[in-house]
Amino acid sequence: MSNYSDSETAYMVQQYKENPCAETVDLLVEQLRRSKKSIIGKLSREGVYRREVYVSKTGEKPITKVEVVSNIAESLGLEVGALLGLEKSPKTALKNLEKAVAGSERSEQGSQRGHKE
Repeated sequence: MSNYSDSETAYMVQQYKENPCAETVDLLVEQLRRSKKSIIGKLSREGVYRREVYVSKTGEKPITKVEVVSNIAESLGLEVGALLGLEKSPKTALKNLEKAVAGSERSEQGSQRGHKE
């Protein structure tokens, strides 16, 4: 048996589809006198709830240091194990290295195109 009537469910889904944000969930909590967890659970089961996407302070999608090191290794044509311990470096330094490696890779490709062997 559901904790929500068909009309409550239809109302919740309609309200959330019109304005899919945390404020709508808070409004539904007040209107339907249910917990936030219950409202989110029901919207999820109805297939309409979208979890808020976390972004870092810089507004970027978060990436772990391990992922940055993996990208660096891939750009250099190395196995990730060859850079073991690099993930302990400061994230800013790793991201700068990742950009530099990606930049040198692009300039290397450009210079290879200009030279015919």
